[in-house]
Amino acid sequence: MRKKVAIRQLPTGVAGLDELLGGGIPEFSFNLIAGTPGSGKTTMAHQIMFSLANPDRRALFFTVLGEPPLKMLRYQQQFSYFDIDKINTSIKFVNLSGDLLDGEFDRVLARIVEEVERFSPSLVFVDSFRSVVQSAKASRDDGAWGLQHFIQALGVQMTSWQATTFLIGEYPSQEEESSPVFTVADGIVWMSQHVHRDAMVRKLQVVKMRGQAQRPGLHTFRITDDGVEVFPRAILKYDASQKKEMPSNLRLTMGVPLLDKMMGGGLPVGYSLLVVGPSGCGKSVLSTEFLAEGVRLGEPGVIAAFEKSPSQLLSGRLEKLVDSGKVTVIDTRSLDLSIDEIIHDLVILIKKTKARRVVIDSLSGFELALASIFRENFRESLYRLTSVLTNMGVTVLMTAELEDRYTDLRFSSYSNAFLTDAILLLRYVEIAGQFKRVISVVKVRASDHSKEIRFFDIAKDSVKIGKALTNYHGILSGQPTLIDESDPEVAA
Repeated sequence: MRKKVAIRQLPTGVAGLDELLGGGIPEFSFNLIAGTPGSGKTTMAHQIMFSLANPDRRALFFTVLGEPPLKMLRYQQQFSYFDIDKINTSIKFVNLSGDLLDGEFDRVLARIVEEVERFSPSLVFVDSFRSVVQSAKASRDDGAWGLQHFIQALGVQMTSWQATTFLIGEYPSQEEESSPVFTVADGIVWMSQHVHRDAMVRKLQVVKMRGQAQRPGLHTFRITDDGVEVFPRAILKYDASQKKEMPSNLRLTMGVPLLDKMMGGGLPVGYSLLVVGPSGCGKSVLSTEFLAEGVRLGEPGVIAAFEKSPSQLLSGRLEKLVDSGKVTVIDTRSLDLSIDEIIHDLVILIKKTKARRVVIDSLSGFELALASIFRENFRESLYRLTSVLTNMGVTVLMTAELEDRYTDLRFSSYSNAFLTDAILLLRYVEIAGQFKRVISVVKVRASDHSKEIRFFDIAKDSVKIGKALTNYHGILSGQPTLIDESDPEVAA
C-alpha cells in the first residue's frame, strides 16, 4: 500500500472547534461527545447536525432515555442554527426508549439498523448513550459484556454504512474512561463546567482524535444564542519571518514630542508599555494621545475598555477618534470573561481593522472582568495577553492604577513590571499646598532613555510636559523640601 488514504474532514459549524480538532471531524469516524450534566453536549450535537445536514447528507438522531424529541426540539428552536425546514427531510428523529426498557441490546441494535437502512443517513447521532450504559448495568449480570458487544457491533455497522457517528454521553467525570466506548471511539470531545466561588466557566477538551493532530489542553467555550462558541487557548508560536519584517529601530511616536525624546526616540514597534499612576493622574489622556497620534499617521487603533462604560469612554477627543473609524472600541465590561475570550476578540478585531496600536484601559478593570478562576493566575493571563499581541507586531499600551502612597516608590501593580518592555510612572507631588503631576520613564528595553523626573499637566485633553525636578530634592520620598515658589514651573 504505497498511497495514503485521504480522509475527508467535515466542518462542524461550531466556531473555534475545527481548530481544536485539527481541521474538522474525520468522515466516517466514530465519535463520543461526553461530559458533565448541563455542559452543552446536546446543544453542540444539534449544532453540528444542522450545520452538516442537507438533502445529499442526511442525519438520523436517536434519543434513548433522555429528552423526548418534541421537548428537545422545543428548546433547540431558540438557537439561530435551527432550521425547521430540515426536519423530516434532511433530519429525522427516532425515539428508542421503548426498545431499551427491557435491556435487550440486540433489539435496540436491530431498530437502529432498520432505521438507518430505511433513511440512508450520512450522519448518525445517539443521545443519550449514557442511558445505554446504565441500562446495561441494571439489566443483568453480564450487562457489561452485552454492552461491549453492542458497541462493537454498532461500530462495525456504522463503518459499513459509511456514516459519521456521534454518541452523546453524560458522564460525571473522566474516570468513566474505562467504559468500552472510550476504547472503540475514534474521537472523544469532553465538555465540563467549573464553578469557582461566584463564577462558572465552561471548558472543552479534545481527548482523542485519530489520524490528525488535535490542539491539546482545556479550552473555554460559551453557549450563546448562536449555540456553542469555542475560544481556543492561545499558544505562542515563534515566527522567524515576522520578526525579520520588523526593523529593530522602528519606533512609534507617543503624540507628545518631549515624551518621545525622554523614551529615547519613541516607543519601539511591537513593545508593551505599562503606564502606571494613581487615579486622575492622566493615564487615560496619555492613552488617547497615543491613539490620536496613530490616527494622524494612518495607524488604526483598538481600545479594550475594562473599566469605563461606553458613555464614559466615548466622550471628548476619544469619541471623535472612534467616529473617524480609525479607532475601534471593545466593550468588555461583562464579568466572568476568560482570557481566551478576550484574546480571541482582540485578535479578530486587530486583523479586521489592521490595527497597529492597542490600548488596554485598565489592568485593574481587566482583573475584575476575568472570572474568579482566572484572577488567581492574573500574571499568567497578562503574560499570555501581551505576548500574543506583541507577537503579531502590534504595539500595546496598558494602564494600571497604583495606590496613592507618598512614602514609597513603586513601578507597577501586581508585580508585573517584568512582563512589559517599557514603563511610564505618573505621580502626584505636594508643592506649596497643591498637588502637581510628575512623569518619569522607568524603563525602555534596549534604549537609552531619560532618567529625569519632569512636571506635566493636562490641558484640553492633551499632555504638556514641563521642566525637570532637578532642584527639588526629596519630593518623591515624602521628605520636607525647600521649594522656590517663584519658579514658573512650580507656580504653574
